[in-house]
Amino acid sequence: MRSGSHGLGGDAHRRHQVASLQNSEFTSAEVRRKTRSRTLNAFHYRSAMSAISAWFWSEKFWLPENVTWVDLEHPPPGVDYPRLRHVLYALPLAVVVLLLRLLFERLVAKPCAHILHIQAGHHRRAQPNVVLERVYQSKTSPDSKQLQGLSKQLDWDIQKIQRWFRNRRSQDKPSVLTKFSESMWRFTFYLGVFVYGLHHLWQTPWMWDTRQCWYNYPFQHQSPEQYNYYIAELAFYWSLMISQFTDIRRKAAKLANYAKYQKLCDGLFVVFSFSFFICRLIIYPFWIVYTVLFESWEIVGPYQAWWLLNGLLLVLQVLHIIWFYLMLRIAIKAIFKGKVSKDDRSDIESSSDEEMDSTKTVQQNGGAHNH
Repeated sequence: MRSGSHGLGGDAHRRHQVASLQNSEFTSAEVRRKTRSRTLNAFHYRSAMSAISAWFWSEKFWLPENVTWVDLEHPPPGVDYPRLRHVLYALPLAVVVLLLRLLFERLVAKPCAHILHIQAGHHRRAQPNVVLERVYQSKTSPDSKQLQGLSKQLDWDIQKIQRWFRNRRSQDKPSVLTKFSESMWRFTFYLGVFVYGLHHLWQTPWMWDTRQCWYNYPFQHQSPEQYNYYIAELAFYWSLMISQFTDIRRKAAKLANYAKYQKLCDGLFVVFSFSFFICRLIIYPFWIVYTVLFESWEIVGPYQAWWLLNGLLLVLQVLHIIWFYLMLRIAIKAIFKGKVSKDDRSDIESSSDEEMDSTKTVQQNGGAHNH
């Protein structure tokens, strides 16, 4: 009996070993299958990304005929070509620009604002109300139908509800001091980079002969001054992309308006309008667009990206015409009112004509509702 029992125990042990071995083989096969699947997925992903990159950076699209990216990888001694990685160099510099902006606004702009007697000001705060706050988060200016519904729900007068929304909108508006500080920062940067760029451009041959831009294109040396200019511009606009959610949109010419210097504001507007007309409607189309559109065709010849780039330049010219039209509207209003009025492109949310019309409509609707 003992030997029989021992034999049965041995069989069970062998069956357990066989089962364990089969499970181990199954597990190993499953691991190999998953590893193979991940490897294939990674291969397909790299292949897809490589195909997309090859399509996007197609030499036939971006470069003139008989020019390759390899040709631009090895410039002659003493010559430096623009590189794609230069765009990435501007990213860490954007953080530096943000820090410089904070220091500038704190140490320069705000003291200047205090000298000009520009105060931060305090907006009247709306009393806390859960229902109205929920509506405000979805729509800052409810229409008359919504106001009537809120009036019934809260048992408030419509004018009181409208006053609450007006005060709530005022809370979100930046102060005049904030607007002045940001405008002064942008004005200072634009002025500095303009002077630096013009100083370098004045010494180049293509400043006076735009055909020089296209000889031996794209094998053209990038000077240190050009590199510094474009890296500074890229870093500045990268920083704007980071801070765009908190910035207010203002022009540097608004500085005088914030300081309540109306005559200076009017004078700067005239100067700005004249420079806009000269630069955007004369120099840009008859000098910049002309050389890219006609002289490049004659010297380099068209290639696929040529059509895209010229199309974008022409779209920008259309925008210049629209913007100048808006400026003319402001100028015409200024002739009749005696001062520069609100910019049609401005995002000031002070009591506008539309809001006054809306108030009258709501009051009429409210009166009809009360009757």
